[in-house]
Amino acid sequence: MRLRFLGGAETVTGSRFLVQAGRRRVLVDCGLFQGFKHLRERNWLPFPLPPRLLDAVVLTHAHLDHSGYVPVLVRDGLKARVHTTAATRDLCRLLLPDSGKLQEEEAAYANRKGYSKHKPARPLYTEAQARRALRAFRGHPFDRRIEVARDIFVTFRVAGHILGAAIVELEVDGHRIVFSGDLGRPHDPIMPAPANIERADVLLLESTYGNRKHLSEARDLGRLARAIRETEAKGGTVVIPAFAVGRAQGLLYRLHRLTAEGRIPRLPVYLDSPMATSATELYLKYPALHRLSPAECEVVFGQVEFVRAAEDSKALSADRRPKIIVSASGMATGGRVLHHIRAFGPDPNSAIVFAGYQAAGTRGAKMVAGATSVKIHGAFVPIRARVLRLDSFSAHADADEILEWVGRFGHRPRRTFIVHGEPEAADALRHRLEAEAGLERVQVAVWRDVVPLGRQ
Repeated sequence: MRLRFLGGAETVTGSRFLVQAGRRRVLVDCGLFQGFKHLRERNWLPFPLPPRLLDAVVLTHAHLDHSGYVPVLVRDGLKARVHTTAATRDLCRLLLPDSGKLQEEEAAYANRKGYSKHKPARPLYTEAQARRALRAFRGHPFDRRIEVARDIFVTFRVAGHILGAAIVELEVDGHRIVFSGDLGRPHDPIMPAPANIERADVLLLESTYGNRKHLSEARDLGRLARAIRETEAKGGTVVIPAFAVGRAQGLLYRLHRLTAEGRIPRLPVYLDSPMATSATELYLKYPALHRLSPAECEVVFGQVEFVRAAEDSKALSADRRPKIIVSASGMATGGRVLHHIRAFGPDPNSAIVFAGYQAAGTRGAKMVAGATSVKIHGAFVPIRARVLRLDSFSAHADADEILEWVGRFGHRPRRTFIVHGEPEAADALRHRLEAEAGLERVQVAVWRDVVPLGRQ
């Protein structure tokens, strides 16, 4: 049996892990590389084997760095099923067509403006191809053992993080391989804590925040409230880039709290993302998967103005009255938020608030690092607005929380691979797992490495 790291190694994005046992092949996660150009270019590399040879694809959750490459595999011949939780399937029905549409729009824009180095610019896949790929999806409940290939079984355990996110337990030939996916946080106000795991022979463990500890949420709520008050007093707009799934809903909940407690003025709050709007509706469909009651959902989301039409989004950018705009994408890699950054980024009276991880090379990471301009649609936009980063709202466990989760295993993993993290974060987590958790055979995964598993 072999494990091959096709992505999610030495970087946060592009999660793709191939398990091969004899002639059986299961791909766990099928994500897009994001961030630096040299990483994004990996999305265009040929898949290392014909997709028709895969027996199954299993997704931990719906975020594009875990799901966004599925349309490429289906287009190129994948016949196998794509197994997910039911909520992840429903979220992918929103995310994947939107991803294809955005890629088509960006390619068309590049061709009109002539800023692409490729003639003509083309999308990685289209909206139509993404919709066709959805036919392969099969949604499953949590905590049910399912056979995804001959004598290969998968169980989805609650990961927290976002709606439907799962820790994947994969059983093959007497081995149990556990994929943490993106671990949520034990005290998240909306999502449940990650489930305890009884046993893993092999563990693939995320390390997004492997070298960091989140600041106090109370402190960050205070910083957010102060930024909103000061921006409103100057007549500016607060732009909050947010992932459409998970982060946007968490931010709306926190804005509701701050308003109800009288800590910020009652400003119009706009959720400018059709996908985020549809994702929010799924919180009502799956009340058992999060902490908010249906009544709380109605109160929190009922005070938000949902923006679907492109014309209404453009009107928001032109409106100079004080307001709060929550818009995708969370790292400012695409989506409508780019138009709002282009409109309000040059305004010193406005603010741009990043409320989560910013992958290296993204516009968000550049702005957080103090960039005075960022390139949007082929032109540099000056950034004079106040830029604020809030770490505690992250939906990812920090280093201490990861160690606490590993410490609750009934039986320690015999072998651990650190994935889904920048090199410094991954190596820091490796050291702590060895020194504090007493794990042996811990190593940082390397992109394209093939590791024999055999008997552990």
